[in-house]
Amino acid sequence: MKKITSLQPAEVWKHFDALTQIPRPSKKEARVVEFIKDFGRKAGLETRVDVVGNVIIRKPGTSGMEKRKGIILQAHLDMVPQKNSDKKHDFEKDAIETLIDGEWVKANGTTLGADNGIGVASMLAVLESKSIVHGPVEALFTVDEETGMTGAFALKPGMLKGNILLNLDSEDEGELYVGCAGGIDGNLTFGYTSESVTKDYQACKIQISGLRGGHSGLDINLGRGNSNFILFRLLYAGSRSTDMRIAEIEGGNMRNAIPREAFAIVVVPRKQESELMKNLEKTAKIIKTEMQKREPDLKIEIMKTTPAKRMMKKSLQKRLIGAVYACPNGMIRMSDDVPGLVETSTNLAIIKTEDKKVRVHCLLRSSVDSSKLALADRIRALFEMAGAKAEFTGSYPGWKPNMESSILKVMKKVYEKKYGVTPEVKAIHAGLECGLIGGVYPGLDMISFGPTIRHPHSPDEKVHIASVQKFWDYLVETLKNVP
Repeated sequence: MKKITSLQPAEVWKHFDALTQIPRPSKKEARVVEFIKDFGRKAGLETRVDVVGNVIIRKPGTSGMEKRKGIILQAHLDMVPQKNSDKKHDFEKDAIETLIDGEWVKANGTTLGADNGIGVASMLAVLESKSIVHGPVEALFTVDEETGMTGAFALKPGMLKGNILLNLDSEDEGELYVGCAGGIDGNLTFGYTSESVTKDYQACKIQISGLRGGHSGLDINLGRGNSNFILFRLLYAGSRSTDMRIAEIEGGNMRNAIPREAFAIVVVPRKQESELMKNLEKTAKIIKTEMQKREPDLKIEIMKTTPAKRMMKKSLQKRLIGAVYACPNGMIRMSDDVPGLVETSTNLAIIKTEDKKVRVHCLLRSSVDSSKLALADRIRALFEMAGAKAEFTGSYPGWKPNMESSILKVMKKVYEKKYGVTPEVKAIHAGLECGLIGGVYPGLDMISFGPTIRHPHSPDEKVHIASVQKFWDYLVETLKNVP
């Protein structure tokens, strides 16, 4: 089997290969931060690490380019840790197993980390190069983009010196992004009140798997199944026809990934067991029929299991099921200004029972801040009416497009000259760090671009090999033509 280090551009793929050997899930980036820091210092470049772990490496302009505007190259170090249920992989210890599959590079049963590893690798290649022509360059490697953007949140005025920021975290080659959605985290908590399960109850497990999942921003308008919503549709049906009681729930593990798997342990009086099974199987069949084209691999398994010791009190269960089943999920509104762009959405991302709590987490996105806050209030009203505590945290702004951007004009001209076509200029329904960085450095001229990556945040993630070469060539030519 060919190794990815045999691919072109070799200077990018060798660094990406090195990154795949370093575990770097969000909030666990210490080893990759150390790797980047050592890289900068061994290269003899000014290297700085801030209090949260962001790394800034500065490289002077090449001969004759010293007076060009300063460029900030930016990418994030963390990756989303998602794997197939049958794959044994510890994202805090194990390297990513990469595979070449025709025109694509992917991973063996896990996320690949091309989001945003290709951007990071390209920045390392620029810093290492002795031949690329460029003005003053700052490479900003941020931490924890995927679960809160805490790296970008921690940036302070005066840390960066450049005039132009090139964010290397977009996922369609040939497209230039000039705007993005803002977001806010919803945290909804019920107190878990329970009672003992008696011997006349039978325990059953409801298991949802086989969904495609995907990025909760980029893929939210594709109608993909959400395992948490499917599970609660089944729980709603079961609780209406029998005295079914919930013992345990777990679904999803990342706010920014559409949840692919979920399960619940429920108990039911033995005399109602057959009725519950019949009802759940009927509902499961309806759901699978509705979703068969978009989710052909959806599995809904209902099976007997070992007895549970505790079950949720009926009053709590009714409020929980009602609130979650009624909770907005998916695309809420399309943009009036940008054709085909989702304006506002929410992802019912994580649901989990703990010893004394039931926690529900969602991620709300919108390119209109007032719409984002209105959706948060709508969810707050629903869950507070159901007796839950509702908190919304980590709000970050969107990035307003600047169609008069000087670097946009340069990059359009460079692309047209190099490839004979005009790149598409777009906004994206995802949270790019540009919004936060632009809030701290309001004068920055910003563009986001990257190679073609499909199915980020899922084990189907893959990067198009030829697009990496094209992206790299375009980056190099852009650096040469900075104003």
